[in-house]
Amino acid sequence: MSAARFRQAAQESVSGLPRAFWWLWTSTLVNRLGAFVATFMTLYLTLDRGYSASFAGLVVALHGLGGVMSSLVAGVLTDRLGRRPTLLAAQASTAFSVALLGFMEHPAAIAAVALLVGMTSNASRPAVAAMMADIVRPEDRVRAFALNYWAINLGFGVSAAAAGLIAEYSYLAGFLGEAVLTLACAVLVFVKLPESRPEGGPTGAGKGTGAEPAIGLGTVLRDGRFMGVVGLSFLISLIFTQGSVGLPVAMGAAGFSPGDYGLVVAVNGFLIVLLQIPVTAFIEHRDPQKLLVISALLAGYGFALTAFAGPVWAYALTVCVWTLAEIVNSPTQMGLVVRLSPVHGRGRYQGVYNLSWAVASLVAPLMAGFVIDRYGADRLWAATGVLGTVAAAGYWLLMRRLPEGDAGVTVAAGSPRTDRAEAAGEPQVDAKPAAAPATGVA
Repeated sequence: MSAARFRQAAQESVSGLPRAFWWLWTSTLVNRLGAFVATFMTLYLTLDRGYSASFAGLVVALHGLGGVMSSLVAGVLTDRLGRRPTLLAAQASTAFSVALLGFMEHPAAIAAVALLVGMTSNASRPAVAAMMADIVRPEDRVRAFALNYWAINLGFGVSAAAAGLIAEYSYLAGFLGEAVLTLACAVLVFVKLPESRPEGGPTGAGKGTGAEPAIGLGTVLRDGRFMGVVGLSFLISLIFTQGSVGLPVAMGAAGFSPGDYGLVVAVNGFLIVLLQIPVTAFIEHRDPQKLLVISALLAGYGFALTAFAGPVWAYALTVCVWTLAEIVNSPTQMGLVVRLSPVHGRGRYQGVYNLSWAVASLVAPLMAGFVIDRYGADRLWAATGVLGTVAAAGYWLLMRRLPEGDAGVTVAAGSPRTDRAEAAGEPQVDAKPAAAPATGVA
């Protein structure tokens, strides 16, 4: 791609999105710039505090468990209380818990607060995704999710480098720095972002408005097509997580240093920052079924090629393959999740969807350790190829006769409100605060 074509693709990717989206995007970027705990937790516990690798693994697992526990609750709160209050509460509590973790001394206290950090930090995800779906037009959502994913990786790449230098000086400074940046995100949300939850629909309280049925967690779990997407997301996340759990173990067993692994995995972040925008411009209006099938195959067989890697550059080439799959899969799958989610149940649907990634973060390390110890790394990479094939077949079957437009959209496409908002390029955001949350069981 020429430089002129790249500039044109970049301009097309950022044009036409509402102002509220860019404030939400900025919040994501600032939040990821402070990602210290998730990156340096193991090193902090083993090198700075002198705990064993087993204890460090336990704490990291508890952090992941916290994410599993909070996904569903955060999804329900996103629909009941609204996107903005849920996001504010999650970010403020994350800032507090991260700062608290830096001062913990007793092992039990460290483990308990790590669980709390996992719960609070994961709680913002359903609210962010639901708000993004609310404020961005359907035809722009893949592009919006891609730009948000780009911000996540850009922020993480910068924070990883900066946090490494901070850790050499003081791990506590890293914890407090993340707390400050997360609190800044909460302030940004409070000042710049209005509530975006649609009015007039069911809130899962047991009664809908008009002819609309109530939407609860049971509604989500009985949605066969959507739960199929969640299951496929779990398979895909099992594959991608091997980049941080199976790959370093396999490279270490093959005699490579931590620096070699760091160099190889850095290719992933570099390519996402470099290619996410132009690739998204290419795939934005293409068939999501084909994109998800191709990305699943690239992910599975990209990791499977690791079995044939010898020198460091060969490992880096395999990373290029599955990184391309990640660039295509993430925004496309997020767009599919929103497409299948009823407007007034987006929080719950996003909570269940995020649960697939949270559970995979617990299962993937166990899977990698068991397979490598029992059968060897080559069997693990063969398993990723099988998982990718199964996921590709699942996407092909599941997305046949996919309904057009969003699920449960109650505003007619030709209504004056919709036409005016779309003609002006404005988000359909409520001008006044959302109604009080309904009572009842989720």
